[in-house]
Amino acid sequence: MQDQTNCGMHSIRFVSLVSILLATTPIALSQAIPSESIAESPRSLFSHQAERSEAPPSFSVVRPVKQQSPEETYYSITPGQRLRWFVTGTVGPAHMAGVTFVSACGTAVNRPGEYGPHWTGFADRLGMGVAGSAVGNAMEASGGLVLGEDPRYFPVPQQPFKGRIGNVVRLTFLARGRDDGLKPAYARYVGVFGSNFLSNTWRVRSEANAQDALLRSSEGLAGRMAANAFGEFWPDLKKYVFHKRNRAAHQRLKNAD
Repeated sequence: MQDQTNCGMHSIRFVSLVSILLATTPIALSQAIPSESIAESPRSLFSHQAERSEAPPSFSVVRPVKQQSPEETYYSITPGQRLRWFVTGTVGPAHMAGVTFVSACGTAVNRPGEYGPHWTGFADRLGMGVAGSAVGNAMEASGGLVLGEDPRYFPVPQQPFKGRIGNVVRLTFLARGRDDGLKPAYARYVGVFGSNFLSNTWRVRSEANAQDALLRSSEGLAGRMAANAFGEFWPDLKKYVFHKRNRAAHQRLKNAD
């Protein structure tokens, strides 16, 4: 009975925390808009023009932020783009696919055992994964807004394969600042490690410890590296697959004639 009471209290604290983070992050981002609009430098104006140009009337926060190459003139991320990064990094299709896969693997091996190897256990693991991402991304988005860190990934498609791999690894631990220089991604570290240690307050007993929190944090950084690799190489793979498919379709039409 005591365990059920503690579990209920943890759930209430967890829901309250996530609600506060989800509510305060968009507010903090929106409050930063006036300060950006005051700056009249060409860089700031171009940044807002770029935001408007990629945001049609059907603008949606779930649409991923358009990627920018490091060789292009850098323009700081806008509050609207930062909010979209937060949303897509929490409930976007690519991220949800990754969380679903991890939850399925956890269910298959029944880890942690308290959830059980069944659909209910899968739902619990999926919900915990999404909630953890929401807290971590909220921390990174809010901290990055204060520290001037850009959480986006910047692909280098013109570089050789080795250079592109190096870029994937580098931008896992570094982030672009307002001055276009790379610096340690402190907001990301706070988001990854802070959210995983904080989640010990509402996780099941078997994984609510420092060792598991460090393991989850390392998995979080590995997941960010995998997301960077996806952003780096998926456009090339997509072009290759579509080109091959179109060529096969063209060949079939030619043979039919």
